[in-house]
Amino acid sequence: MTDCTLYTHAAVFTADGADAEALVVRGDRFLYVGDEAGARRAAGPGAAEVDLAGGSVLPGIIDAHTHLLMTGQSLQKVPLRDAADLTEIQARLRRAAAENPHAPRLLGTGWLYGALAGAAPTRALLDEAVPDRPVYLDANDLHSVWVNTAALAELGIEDTTPDPIGGRIGRDPVTGTADGMLYETAAQQIVWPALARAATDADRDAQLESVFEHYLAVGVTGAVDMAVQDDDLAAFRRAVQRHGGALPLRVKGHWLVHRRDSDAENLAQVDRAAELAEELSGEWLRICGIKIVVDGVIDSCTAAMKEPYADGSTCEPIWDRGSLTPVVVAADAAGLQIALHAIGDEASDIALDALEQAQRINGPRDRRHRIEHLETVTEDNVRRLAALGVVASVQPVHADPAIQDHWRAVLGEPRTERAFPWTEFVAAGATLAISTDAPTAPHQPLPNLYVATTRRSALDPSLPPNLPHYALDLADALCHATRDAAFSCRAEHQEGRIRTGHLADFTVLEADPFAAGSAQLLSNRTRLTVVGGRVRFDADGPAATP
Repeated sequence: MTDCTLYTHAAVFTADGADAEALVVRGDRFLYVGDEAGARRAAGPGAAEVDLAGGSVLPGIIDAHTHLLMTGQSLQKVPLRDAADLTEIQARLRRAAAENPHAPRLLGTGWLYGALAGAAPTRALLDEAVPDRPVYLDANDLHSVWVNTAALAELGIEDTTPDPIGGRIGRDPVTGTADGMLYETAAQQIVWPALARAATDADRDAQLESVFEHYLAVGVTGAVDMAVQDDDLAAFRRAVQRHGGALPLRVKGHWLVHRRDSDAENLAQVDRAAELAEELSGEWLRICGIKIVVDGVIDSCTAAMKEPYADGSTCEPIWDRGSLTPVVVAADAAGLQIALHAIGDEASDIALDALEQAQRINGPRDRRHRIEHLETVTEDNVRRLAALGVVASVQPVHADPAIQDHWRAVLGEPRTERAFPWTEFVAAGATLAISTDAPTAPHQPLPNLYVATTRRSALDPSLPPNLPHYALDLADALCHATRDAAFSCRAEHQEGRIRTGHLADFTVLEADPFAAGSAQLLSNRTRLTVVGGRVRFDADGPAATP
């Protein structure tokens, strides 16, 4: 009796340029990819057979930049991304408070600055909705948290509390009173740890299992977590134990390095990441390197720009060259991958300078470093990035026209005319890896690919496209989300393609995206998700879509 499974009657996108209509899986790998006759010979008599009835087969999507535990947590928070205005935000909070009268605090996520129509987000506005318990609202980009008076008290933040390095406690410009906004490291180093202490391991375990289920239901077979900390790591370890040494999908992680007061404190975090990378290098859970948030985001005017924002304001980077370069050089010398969040055009200058210095000091080799987001970047730095072999890690859904009005208004012309220039990276010869950065955006890959290939809105397709000349070809976009995403985490010899010998990670869609066109990506459905040869999601089986 053969131990093979034969998949037939499929339209297979291999991400390899090869044509195929059938697959054979033996164990956790592809034994054969090609025509049906060859597949039947490879499978041998007695193989289990799955007729895909014309389904479209893709390599398993790898979300090359996400935040798994945070996404699981966000699924339980009050959703605010589609709240049209302040009135709706307040109404949702009041409703959540009424529905959860015994909850010690209310958590929300995804609010947009544009929904406030120019009003400043203050604690008083949240007090109007929920005055009796702490409220914490993650901004859509996760780089700031809006809180009420009760939350400030719970956090121990007073009017005289000093700002952390690289962050800011929002204050009334006249009185100096803490106003309820916590920016950048004030969110990451004050709010995040406080909420982590308020949660239990059982909470985190349930949140992680939920995000695994949600990802598998939309065809994602691997994820790169871009802000791993102690709570995330402990949750991953417990998940490996629960699942008998494996995980429902493949997880790579980058250890988040916080800006501290001294080089010694910064470098100690690199040492910890190197120890974890040596310890955790398995098939299912691997620490790849470090993540450094060089600057903030445009919506809150915390991204480091070469020229002032439209209102004349400027913002310094979280990491300047003097603090960043020693960390990058040390991490590079340790063989770690370095992922640098750089949204502003000045931030990409700083990031590339540090990477160039590491290469000069440590010598040539295949590094596979990455710059994340690259929402605004000069043409010179596009070329520099490609020449250095740095991966351009981008999130198309961040360019969704439905969330761009405020982004464009605060940035000002003419910089908005080169926003999210994905095709420039490809033309320069860089590897482009597509991801979602969930929960700063929806975790579903197909709407993300819709934005990538049309520059239109997945939230409101009626809106005009956002700089359509930067749209990606569909086949290329699929490769960037599979083959190139695997390359971005040094997994290209095992993942990201449907190829003989590769791990049998794949997804089956209801409709062929090439026949139906990009618009159909918004309604296409995942029928089957297979990870390591094992069916992890079946839309027609006992496991329901989350």
